[in-house]
Amino acid sequence: MSTAKLTIDLDALATNWRSLDAKTNCETAAVVKANGYGLDAGRAGKALANAGARNFFVAAAEEGVALRRAVGPGVGISVFSGHMEEDARLLRDFNLTPMLNSVDQMLRHFEALPGHAFGIQLDSGMNRLGMERGEWAAVAEIALGQGPVLIMSHLACADEPDHEMNARQLREFRELTDGIEVPRSLAATGGILLGADYHFDLCRPGIGLYGGAPYAEAMPVVSLDLPVIQVREVMPGETVGYSNTWTAARPSRIATVAAGYADGLIRAMGSGGIAAFAEGKACPIVGRVSMDLITIDITDLQAVPESLSLLNAAQTVDVLADAAGTIGYEILTSLGHRYARAYRG
Repeated sequence: MSTAKLTIDLDALATNWRSLDAKTNCETAAVVKANGYGLDAGRAGKALANAGARNFFVAAAEEGVALRRAVGPGVGISVFSGHMEEDARLLRDFNLTPMLNSVDQMLRHFEALPGHAFGIQLDSGMNRLGMERGEWAAVAEIALGQGPVLIMSHLACADEPDHEMNARQLREFRELTDGIEVPRSLAATGGILLGADYHFDLCRPGIGLYGGAPYAEAMPVVSLDLPVIQVREVMPGETVGYSNTWTAARPSRIATVAAGYADGLIRAMGSGGIAAFAEGKACPIVGRVSMDLITIDITDLQAVPESLSLLNAAQTVDVLADAAGTIGYEILTSLGHRYARAYRG
């Protein structure tokens, strides 16, 4: 193996969707924005559709076009950013459903695409996307008269089950929508795990499908194997990498592998205590993560491996994220284009 290999397990992705779906008594959609969290929205979408997902969510109309071309006409595709300027043709030609976020978007949609499906996004306290209480009160009668297919909002703190913001947003969403005969959606992955009060008519998991927190039961979807380019012997007192941040305390064997921060392996993770794996053993990363290279202490291995595993069941995207001071979402969506990608399932 001369190139770092990123393996995506589509069967695990489908299993995660089924497992989250089983936690609810409502419809379960799937979020495949940011090119399927960096793993290929087309392949992810096909696997999820085969598992039973009938509705998908993307961030922008252009993502919806790519997904539609991959999965065909048989599923619904909703667009979180709503109806932006110049989106009308894409929404119409590729049968995409915008989640309208403002009065301006609502007017644009009704004027450009009368009769075309749409949903409404309400702001229940996150202050990011969606109509606020006063705005919704002013246009609700008009909007509801046009037959929205969904009314949704988004939780800000669902990955913290005890956070008081969850109950506050649930209360606000209910006050804004109770009594309206339109399907409702509030929960993504974290919201599903908060329980049935948050599920309403449709849940829309994202990160949990791809093996990330807060879904602790998720099967790992991604593995990453890095080829060894060179191995050298380092004597006590010698240093490795930029800025001499690591000094050998014993005679050491150091492997240099082909990947770095240009491939989404964030520089900060090098000082976070992570390892690479071979022979079932954890081999510590030593020295700085550089643009294309990482150095690993393989002294305790019996033999020099052809490659070392950085992402696996033992060291998940969330472990790497913690080491880098970030979140699993950023690790997944940063994984670069230089990897040889392999898909299973």
